[in-house]
Amino acid sequence: MKAIHLDANASRVVMVEEKNSVLLQFKGNHLWGAGEHFDRVEFLSHPRKNEVEEVFTRQGVHTYLPQPLFLSDEYAFLVQSDRVFTIESQGNEDGIQLALKGDFSADDALVIASGIPKETLGKLLSYLGGVVLPPAWVFGEWASANRWRSEQDVLEALEAARLHGFPISVLVVEAWSDESTFYTFGEEQGLWPDPKQLVQKLNEQGVHFMLWQCPVFKALEAGRRDARHEQDLSYIQEHSLAVLNKDGTPYTIPEGHWFAGSMVPDFTNPETREWWFSKRKYLLDMGVSGFKTDGGECILSDEVRFHDGSTGKEMRNRYPQSYIEAYQEFIGPERITFSRAGYLGAQGSMLFWAGDQLSQWSELQAVLKAGLSAAISGIFWWGFDIGGFAGPLPSGELYLRGYELGSLVPVMQWHSEPVGGQFSEVMKSEELINDRSPWHMAQKHGAEVLSITRRYSTMRKDLRWYLVREAEASRETLQPMMRPMFYEFGSTYSDIYDQYLLGSSLLVAPILEEGQRTRTVALPDGHWYDLFTGMTISGPCTIEREYPIGRIGIFINVQDSEFNRLKNSMATLRCCKEES
Repeated sequence: MKAIHLDANASRVVMVEEKNSVLLQFKGNHLWGAGEHFDRVEFLSHPRKNEVEEVFTRQGVHTYLPQPLFLSDEYAFLVQSDRVFTIESQGNEDGIQLALKGDFSADDALVIASGIPKETLGKLLSYLGGVVLPPAWVFGEWASANRWRSEQDVLEALEAARLHGFPISVLVVEAWSDESTFYTFGEEQGLWPDPKQLVQKLNEQGVHFMLWQCPVFKALEAGRRDARHEQDLSYIQEHSLAVLNKDGTPYTIPEGHWFAGSMVPDFTNPETREWWFSKRKYLLDMGVSGFKTDGGECILSDEVRFHDGSTGKEMRNRYPQSYIEAYQEFIGPERITFSRAGYLGAQGSMLFWAGDQLSQWSELQAVLKAGLSAAISGIFWWGFDIGGFAGPLPSGELYLRGYELGSLVPVMQWHSEPVGGQFSEVMKSEELINDRSPWHMAQKHGAEVLSITRRYSTMRKDLRWYLVREAEASRETLQPMMRPMFYEFGSTYSDIYDQYLLGSSLLVAPILEEGQRTRTVALPDGHWYDLFTGMTISGPCTIEREYPIGRIGIFINVQDSEFNRLKNSMATLRCCKEES
């Protein structure tokens, strides 16, 4: 593996190559990054595996979105390899000893930069070509559901949002297609009588309409027939548009995995791209704003072959990224993709969300770690399913704490699973109507849910100018919107991962534990306006604050050039009565 030094000091890292491993020795006390990780942000002495994996809920040490990019106190590293490998590390008296263990290819490289994390992340992202800036409308509030199965469902949901005072900017519909081709609006029983008119109507209302996708040629359920689907499969096999086994037969997703038995499109093949997107061009013509590019974690054999000569060894990680990039080439820069899996290059791939979590407190704690680790790995435009996605509905308290946090990350989204529950054969919901909208949660848990969520939703709308401003600055400076305390203020804060900066001027200290009503907040150097007390506090200092449901720690940097506008944009939270 060759070494590429981005500056003179980077050559101070000692690098020794052995069979199937690269050993590094360098000065430092911490390791951060390596992609979106749910278990911890700092991983010194905790192995990391650089592998795209599909894990439904409780991801733990697994990740949909690894990035072979990680930071230390004085150095940062980018492993330019598509291969699966592990990072093993330990501290010693000389600093950090680290081993990259894997079957690397002769073309792989290790890029090294020196400096503090804010400097080195920028250097590595600049080396990779920078980050792409999504359109401003993505920083509004998103509503998403698998349970909307008709035009009537969509219109009823939007009308409910309007009546209850929720300014939805983006609507993500999953159950829109015929569930066999995944490119045709469902035609059964007139559920979608005029999709083009529907999309145009929503666009006129300022609502951006997005459709779910998954990269499979689906294996239909036993006994189910679809003539168009059968014709597609025949064409695909005749023209070798799918990923192939070593013997030339189509690869199929193994049993025990999502869409088992399905073939997988080979997006390294120009003919596959042309065929696949010719079936979906009419969706762009009718005005959809993008696609939820779900899945992609489906290459589970090292032996499979791709049109460009790649094998499963490279494409286990690379495949979801090639899938996203194919969609982005198809849709152009004005539309977006929204993905859960990806790999190196994701910094140029629009938006991501944290995948599937249960409605549990431990999962809320995990997604904050995921968002912070993703951000310092170059994944700037990120969000999660507010209140969780799977299993029984969240408690009112968990939903509200999730909503508070979810309104103050780059992508704000609540999402509902199918009626009866996702994977209902193993995790059936107790609810007949599995709806995680604020108004339905209020029916279950009381009017307080609606009043609090509406305030945070209004705040999000009023704050959008700031989010757009900070996103533009992030693109220019190559600094993430979500910033762990250590990243912005130094290693003094390297043990604090339950608060963060959103942009340059908002410090957010969420509540992440059941029954918690007080918390400690570490304020760094500077002058910080406490949104809920109206006090300005000079840091560095540590304070204790009470946060009943409906309130979390929000502190505004008084030095912001638009401080008064920023304070007024959050007035909907500050001026309302305290909830019990």
